[in-house]
Amino acid sequence: MGGLERALAAFDLAAPQVDRIPIGLLHQSFAVRDGAVEYVLQRVNPIFEPGIHENIRAVTERLKERDLETLELVPTRAGALVADLGEDGLWRLMTRLPGVVFARCTSASQAASAGALVARFHGALDELEHAFRPLGIALHDTSVHLRALEEALAEERDHRLFDDVAPVGRAILDAARALPEPAEDLPLRVVHGDLKFDNVLFAGESGPDAERAMALIDLDTMCRLPLWAELGDAWRSWCNRAGEDVAEAAYEQAFFRSAAGAYLEAGGLALTDAERASLLDGLERICLELASRFCADALRESYFGWDPERFAGHGEHNLVRARGQLDLHRQVRDARAERARVLGL
Repeated sequence: MGGLERALAAFDLAAPQVDRIPIGLLHQSFAVRDGAVEYVLQRVNPIFEPGIHENIRAVTERLKERDLETLELVPTRAGALVADLGEDGLWRLMTRLPGVVFARCTSASQAASAGALVARFHGALDELEHAFRPLGIALHDTSVHLRALEEALAEERDHRLFDDVAPVGRAILDAARALPEPAEDLPLRVVHGDLKFDNVLFAGESGPDAERAMALIDLDTMCRLPLWAELGDAWRSWCNRAGEDVAEAAYEQAFFRSAAGAYLEAGGLALTDAERASLLDGLERICLELASRFCADALRESYFGWDPERFAGHGEHNLVRARGQLDLHRQVRDARAERARVLGL
């Protein structure tokens, strides 16, 4: 019996029908239909600690209490949160929510609905009493990623792309040095941790449903972080019409205005003055953080996936991504005064 069959057998399913879900970079995912009920079965990437599932359970229980739509973990026949199959991996089964996701934000209305949803999400989880388990990854620790870029530039001088990567890397590091460090006394909020746009579930593919955000999915990175890291990452993804696989970004100020305005108006959290001020630099910092990660991996060629149909190699793809995020940083920096007005600063 293979890993998929063993995983299915670990859960209380009568006659499951299974189809591979081809999208997703980290986990192997399968759509499972058991009678009239739909689930998502995933083999969890080993970069994550198994304890993240305790985080997911605590969060989803609170969201249900506050009447927010959420996926739920389905226990195994033995009552565990996941099925540990040894060499065949760690598997989890989750309820599947109806709705659709979009690769990129396409309208200010979508951005506003997503912003209001995130505010409700944050408000529902405020003061959640849960000791979050470690994720197994460094999440939005900008200084760690900048040091990793410095090390890659120092150690990979013989790489075939070094002469192309080095100027981009130095520009990223110079831009990061120009940003002030975030205040040290900012509150740590319960956050999603990975608010890229395709982790926002919308009600439908077209019409009003395509502009009605229903739930957040992919809860692996739930933790406590300063709010600038959470919203900076959201706005970096939502406000770039061009996506991450091109060298020239397309920052959309109207999307930022709608997303940030809706978030603040929804009032999910009572923000401190310092916390609100940190959001201005947060978007710039997260653009540079991701640029540094892509740039380092253009030389290391060890982490991010790549598209062999469009690029000659792993490094070539990640160099384009690094240039794109650096360009996005330039564009959001140029819009700084307008962003400050939106944030009430």
